[in-house]
Amino acid sequence: MDWIKLAESRKEELISELQQLIRIESVLDEATSTNDAPFGEGPLKALEYMLSLGEQQGFDCKNIDSYAGHIEMGAGEELLGILCHVDVVPAGDAWMHPPFEGEIVDGKLYGRGAIDDKGPTMAAWLAMKMVKDAGIELNKRVRMIIGTDEETGFRCVEHYFEKEEMPTIGFAPDADFPLINAEKGIAILNFTQKGNVEEHEQILAFKAGQRSNMVPDTAEAIVQNVLATIEQDYEQFLNQNRMEGTLTKQEDRYIISLKGKSAHAMEPEKGINASVWLATFLHGYTTTKASKEFTEFMVHAFHGDHYGHSIKLGFEDEMSGSTTLNPGVVLFHHKQGGNIGVSMRYSVSYPFEEKMTEAAQIASSRGFALDVSSNSSPHYVPAEDEFVKTLLNVYRKYSNDNSKPLSTGGGTYARTLKKGVAFGMLFPGEPDVAHQADEFVIVDHLVKAAAIYADAIVELAGKN
Repeated sequence: MDWIKLAESRKEELISELQQLIRIESVLDEATSTNDAPFGEGPLKALEYMLSLGEQQGFDCKNIDSYAGHIEMGAGEELLGILCHVDVVPAGDAWMHPPFEGEIVDGKLYGRGAIDDKGPTMAAWLAMKMVKDAGIELNKRVRMIIGTDEETGFRCVEHYFEKEEMPTIGFAPDADFPLINAEKGIAILNFTQKGNVEEHEQILAFKAGQRSNMVPDTAEAIVQNVLATIEQDYEQFLNQNRMEGTLTKQEDRYIISLKGKSAHAMEPEKGINASVWLATFLHGYTTTKASKEFTEFMVHAFHGDHYGHSIKLGFEDEMSGSTTLNPGVVLFHHKQGGNIGVSMRYSVSYPFEEKMTEAAQIASSRGFALDVSSNSSPHYVPAEDEFVKTLLNVYRKYSNDNSKPLSTGGGTYARTLKKGVAFGMLFPGEPDVAHQADEFVIVDHLVKAAAIYADAIVELAGKN
């Protein structure tokens, strides 16, 4: 079967359906959360859109309490899962193309979710349609499971698997080719200032970040009782570091903003963390106890170090690489002190309890308490497993790339399966623009991925 040719013939259908999905602003919205829409109206609309497509094409579809749903074809006792998500992170600032339109320019389709994960979801959806329309007999059921809370905690699939069966094998088209068989653990760490707030703190307020899984691209602080040279010093700081920001004076206070660069928390080195850089600047001006303690900890723990070495959280192994830290939500209030929410992506063989104990001791010596608010264990499927080998062989037919399986700091739904991996759809050499402004997917790569997924379905679930 020439899957590339078939996918190419349905390119316009693929583009149209993806654009309609991107136009749904499916960001978590607690304000519109109800029992009927647990993560807000946007994620629910995106789920309902996908299920309506499945129903129109004659697939078996099911909505599980509006947390997640599935589209299924085939027959058999075993179940092949294709795990996708239709929720997205907030758009943020600095977009040149509309984040919720699906605009196509020079072969790239732009929009929030284009590569994470609406584009890959639509490639997998086209693959299922092509296999069904080709009349290929299956010896397994093939089920696309669609989640609506992947970006903010996996509550959707946790609820789903309380009520529905676990796939025998499965893949998540939500990462990189050739294949990811090692996913780092993901822990959310909270560093909270223990006290020491004085009556006239210099930092009145500090705020950066919306989600721990995004590098903050803006930060803002309100300060008082600082040296009058702060205005010219800040201008010099911006010039030296080639950064953008503003400083305005209002009576006896200064409002300072700094612009950084957003990136996914699994690769914080690809962004510019505005919270860390603004704290670094302010460190030279803080003398009141809590303000100074806050900026000192930010600089010590995070400036120039994405790997946690200075607070004893650093660790790496051969199968999954280095542990990384992203201070994604950073707050300070002159009456309550500071709170730093960190997304830590830790190696598969990480000695978690030992490392937490060491880090807590260091944090305590610097005026902060460490709490682990959530922890998702690492996930690993050996490269020698036949399931992994089959997917690699399919990918290599379309790529002439014999790369070995990869590891990732990103968390995909593959980690919820007993035997699951992440399989595409970012091709080697492509820039990873997930969670960034002007996120895009290359249209020709969408077509190619659809062909790969169709072939994979047949190899894993086809009767012959």
